[in-house]
Amino acid sequence: MRTFDPSLYFITDSTGYGEEEFLYRVEQALQGGATLLQLREKQKSTKEYLALAEKVHAIAKRYRVPLIIDDRVDVALAVDAEGVHVGADDMPVATARKLMGDDKIVGATAKTVPWAKDAYEQGADYLGVGAIYPTTTKVKTVLTSVDTLRDICNAVPIPANAIGGLNKSNLDVLEGIPIAGICVVSAIMKADDPKQAAAELKARAKELGLWRGAIL
Repeated sequence: MRTFDPSLYFITDSTGYGEEEFLYRVEQALQGGATLLQLREKQKSTKEYLALAEKVHAIAKRYRVPLIIDDRVDVALAVDAEGVHVGADDMPVATARKLMGDDKIVGATAKTVPWAKDAYEQGADYLGVGAIYPTTTKVKTVLTSVDTLRDICNAVPIPANAIGGLNKSNLDVLEGIPIAGICVVSAIMKADDPKQAAAELKARAKELGLWRGAIL
């Protein structure tokens, strides 16, 4: 059984941080209430990615928060992470599911209803939908309308999270849309106080009714 809470999904970005500061910020985010953690490293070698994943996983385990590895099924398997997230240009969801097994979490990116349905049919456990707003991360982003987000939420039975440029001051646009949670990077990663930032995001999401809790 794959049980997880996608309400406050924190995605890391180590750009500009030494390892000690990076790991500190990850732990602060978990202390502040992040419920799901994704390690995303686009530039590191496999060896570097593995080493960092081991350290991040050790922190995540202390807070009983599942660790999702972005893109790299091999890294996820090597560190026995709780799951993997695959994007449009990554391994197909069905292949990731076959390799990860039925007890692991497999997430996918979706920007259209057909894309979302296909990911669900291939075995995805949740979807990341966006970008809702322009982002400052180094990944390619194409904006997704809130209407499309709503349509995706209504089209598939698995949880869908909004992602892309979200912070505590602009979540209002998501009110009334049946998302399972929000995905944030910079709003926590670049905050002066990551713990406080996570706590404030969590509180604001609850105010707007964007909080769903654990999903089976």
